[in-house]
Amino acid sequence: MTIHMVILSLANDHRSKSDNEVMDQMNTMTVNNATLSSNATAWNRFLTAAHLGRPDQVPVALIVDSPWLPGYAGIDTRDYFLFSDQWLQINLDLLQRFPDAVWIPGFWVEFGMAVEPSAFGCKLRFYQDRPPSVEPLIPDLAFWARAVPINPAEDGLMPLVLRLYQRMDQRLKAEGLAIHMVAARGPLTIASWLTGITPLMEGLASQPEQVSKVLETVTTSLIRWLEAQLSTLRQPEGILLLDDLVGMVSRRTYQALVEPHLKRIFEHFSGMLRIYHNDTPCPHLLESLAQAGFDVFNFSHQTDIGLVKEKMAGRVALMGNIAPLDLGVRGTPEQVFAAAMQCLDKAAPGGGMILSFGGGVSPGTLPENIDVLLEAARTWRHA
Repeated sequence: MTIHMVILSLANDHRSKSDNEVMDQMNTMTVNNATLSSNATAWNRFLTAAHLGRPDQVPVALIVDSPWLPGYAGIDTRDYFLFSDQWLQINLDLLQRFPDAVWIPGFWVEFGMAVEPSAFGCKLRFYQDRPPSVEPLIPDLAFWARAVPINPAEDGLMPLVLRLYQRMDQRLKAEGLAIHMVAARGPLTIASWLTGITPLMEGLASQPEQVSKVLETVTTSLIRWLEAQLSTLRQPEGILLLDDLVGMVSRRTYQALVEPHLKRIFEHFSGMLRIYHNDTPCPHLLESLAQAGFDVFNFSHQTDIGLVKEKMAGRVALMGNIAPLDLGVRGTPEQVFAAAMQCLDKAAPGGGMILSFGGGVSPGTLPENIDVLLEAARTWRHA
């Protein structure tokens, strides 16, 4: 049987089950010793590559959350948020189904992008088939410049997330597992939920002092939020920061108004693994971003991975760079495999390479296309 036939057989077996059968399987699932061993090996390979090393095999790591997981499991998105047993079993199923993959941040307790803006009072709308939407509150930058940092123990959805992390990490202990990473959206993204994107972006040019005050408050809040999450875990090892809006500003604006806040965040968590996600194409910022203080960069598939490697010059590990929609969702396994091998040929020599999508796992991503990413990583070897 060929590799492709094996992949299709696995995928068809997964798809053939009804929703009830899938959920019944999840309700009785535990992680076996072989899966635990494979997952530990994958995590160690990931850590080696994240610190610019050359593991025996290029790791595959994927950012995954509620845009994809409820659809993958065949459940209502609201149920994924509400019922912790289903959330836990779906995330355990990922380890069993893809034992050689690393999930970033892994066992992510989230409500889409709603948690941070909820702490500032933003209005949220929940849906059955997608993550919640967020409505900006007040476009007046002067109002937000007077705001005070949030309290993660009491504000918005944050206390619920903290409690769930605490409980789920304890439950995972029985499986021989732990939650190693937590996540937050970055300062520009959070600020855009407060004011709206247009007032914020216009303010960067016309009211830089006001924007700087807003970003200072947001950054303080963000550090508190990440610290609070890490404090709930038994074995915390790292953070994931996501901020796509950074890619929309000029290099001058980035250096004057954005870079100080990113550096402050990453310096605060020095000694931990720090991953930065920004899938807005930003080749003009690559050299500057390499100085921000993070260890791993997940970036847009529209930016050539060879160029990113050249510009970042071995200072940051690269996590990419397969097109999440055109290939992950719409591509064939053969197309994904070919693209993966091309990425590896360009960026894996010398180490510091993590195979991934150029962004998070998109809704509708085919499981067999994740299978072939793993197969490409097994196939490729360092020169």
